[in-house]
Amino acid sequence: MQLRADTTNKRDAAIGIALAIVGVLAFSMKTILVKLAYVEVQDAVTLLALRMAVSGPVFLLVALRAPGEKMDARGFGSAVLLGIIGYYGASFFDFAGLEYVSAGIGRLILFTYPTIVVLLSLAIFGTRPSKREVAALIVTYIGVGCVVSSGFTAGNKDLLTGAGLIFGSALLFSVYLIFSTNFTRRYGSLRFTAIAMCSATVLCVGQFPVLRDWSALDLSWHTYGIVIALGIGSTVLPTFAMGEALRRLGATKVALLGGLGPVSTLLISVTGLEEKMSLLQIFGAVLVLGGVLLTTTKSKTPVPVQDPD
Repeated sequence: MQLRADTTNKRDAAIGIALAIVGVLAFSMKTILVKLAYVEVQDAVTLLALRMAVSGPVFLLVALRAPGEKMDARGFGSAVLLGIIGYYGASFFDFAGLEYVSAGIGRLILFTYPTIVVLLSLAIFGTRPSKREVAALIVTYIGVGCVVSSGFTAGNKDLLTGAGLIFGSALLFSVYLIFSTNFTRRYGSLRFTAIAMCSATVLCVGQFPVLRDWSALDLSWHTYGIVIALGIGSTVLPTFAMGEALRRLGATKVALLGGLGPVSTLLISVTGLEEKMSLLQIFGAVLVLGGVLLTTTKSKTPVPVQDPD
């Protein structure tokens, strides 16, 4: 019996690791696909509407059929509100920021959200960070400073605007993580996340006819193929893959695998999009990754690991 239990645990761990890697790599492709779509798509409003029009029906189906405790009015309202903050708001800021900065830099800045969770936990709940977490915060933001300052020397006048928008995305998603934890434990992460994503879909799709002309949808089939890959391959697939990986492995192990995200995005953006990074930016990237890993391993503040949008 013990041998069978050990075999089952190893199998679960192997499946969890595979799912985590799939989720991380799929989320990493999101930033690349956004940059590719911007070759033809005009702005973040249009791209968000297209992305959520593709993924929204899947999340609606999951919201209706997912197992878990029946959700009362308070739980449903919380899911809707936090979905607006953590998915609509975070996605809008992220997509808008990627109009100004490279995919690699954008992903790095977005990956600071675990450190923001630590700071917000201190400010809101009085959860004091450990010495490890304080060191991680210092290292992370020195790294971000290196990445951003090097961009200014390269003559990117809009870098601060883009970096600020993406940092705002990380901040909004951190708020979502902090306040959604109890609700996901009570109602189930699958249902709560699906309802949150549905509320974000309503806003992302609903704002398009108000803010943009329908002619903005006159795009090539190639771009629509990118949008479908963005909506399914880099939204639906990794959301559920990471959720199941968290259930099987726990946040700490998934956090370690999550470090593959910014690294894979940097490699793909440099090789596939021909984006360039200076030595100072590479050094800053290493500091950001090191600081986040310090935060998410053996941390007093539990940091769920998934993509902000």
